[in-house]
Amino acid sequence: MRIIKNKIKKVKELRNIARRLKRQGKTIAFTNGCFDILHTGHVEYLENARKLADVLIVAINSDSSVRRIKGKNRPVINLRDRMRIIAALESTDFVTSFVQDTPLSLIKLLKPDILVKGSDWDKDKIVGRDVVQSYGGRAITLPFLTGQSSSKIIRRIGKIF
Repeated sequence: MRIIKNKIKKVKELRNIARRLKRQGKTIAFTNGCFDILHTGHVEYLENARKLADVLIVAINSDSSVRRIKGKNRPVINLRDRMRIIAALESTDFVTSFVQDTPLSLIKLLKPDILVKGSDWDKDKIVGRDVVQSYGGRAITLPFLTGQSSSKIIRRIGKIF
């Protein structure tokens, strides 16, 4: 098992790693998300994404990006901790972060073979799909575990306390 901190990479370093892996003939899958409050749905999703390729890169929205997308009270877990939690998963090979609302610039830079999103996304609206398909890659949606979401967990905790 690799050490967690060795899985967390800055974008430029990850670009070089991705290039090296591609030269070695490895396929790279890429996914992204907020991953605020890890739950079974996240774990299953990342395990299934990892099965699609030799390497799985997970890009995590920065705290400011999560606030813009989810609201002023999010994230509950800060970026550094969310990155460490996702890096601790066996299914995850590398973790990075991004400050924009979408990972488009990262997708263009890393050029993954497979772009993975949850089935809540319409395939035609997946950010970066056209980029990945332009060089022969593909975009894949994976089913979600019904009833699993960070927002639902947060609401449930709020009702309890």
